[in-house]
Amino acid sequence: MTFHQWLYSQYPNPKIDGRYGPLHIHTFAVCLLMIVLCTLLMRKRTKKSKRIFLSVYALLILFFEITRRIIHFQVFEVYDLSSFLSILLPRPGCAIACWLVMIAVAVNKKAMYNLAGIIAFLCGLAFFLHPGAGFHNEYILFENAYSIITHVLLFSSSVFFITLGFTDYNTKDLWQDVIGLATVFIYSLIEIFVIKIDSDPFFYMPQSQVRVALGMPYGVFLPLYILVIGTAIALFYFIPYIKKTISNKRRKA
Repeated sequence: MTFHQWLYSQYPNPKIDGRYGPLHIHTFAVCLLMIVLCTLLMRKRTKKSKRIFLSVYALLILFFEITRRIIHFQVFEVYDLSSFLSILLPRPGCAIACWLVMIAVAVNKKAMYNLAGIIAFLCGLAFFLHPGAGFHNEYILFENAYSIITHVLLFSSSVFFITLGFTDYNTKDLWQDVIGLATVFIYSLIEIFVIKIDSDPFFYMPQSQVRVALGMPYGVFLPLYILVIGTAIALFYFIPYIKKTISNKRRKA
């Protein structure tokens, strides 16, 4: 295998089922260990140091996002607007989460950290629970490495947003995240039905891999999908609320 074949993912790469195989489990374990160690190392640092730390994460994500697009443009074969947009715009949902993380670090606003943290956490967790890419080939070529590394960066950065104090999931500001989540959802619908560059960015359409894997009718799957996502998002607000309530009671006691 030459470097060119690895970089352009052109080396013959047989399909395998790598879910919950050694690489999958070890990658998740390393990700958790990295989260714990980096949190312990950075939690007492200054806000500026923490921002620099997050900026390194954002730059790593940017490197992979830009490199992947350069490679895809170099092997560009179909010269139409849809194909051009399919490479240029972030897709699927995990790539959207990557750009939200980078934007959050760049603008350095609580509301943006909140939104990016939720979506990045859900995408990263979904990848480790049921990976749809990265681990499904015999060799780890660039496309595989891109998928694995960006999801590790997504999941860990979403946790760092919380553990390093960049988020504030306060119920009085919930409306901001609702608007942000609705905007992301509308963007995904535009990708599906208007510019037609992705068939299912967040795995909620009838052909969803998750629905197929679960073997559910779509009429059952969609309400369950909404319930699971809604519950997961609610936990981001419920847990801090409970902690604050307990803290206030102890203070008064």
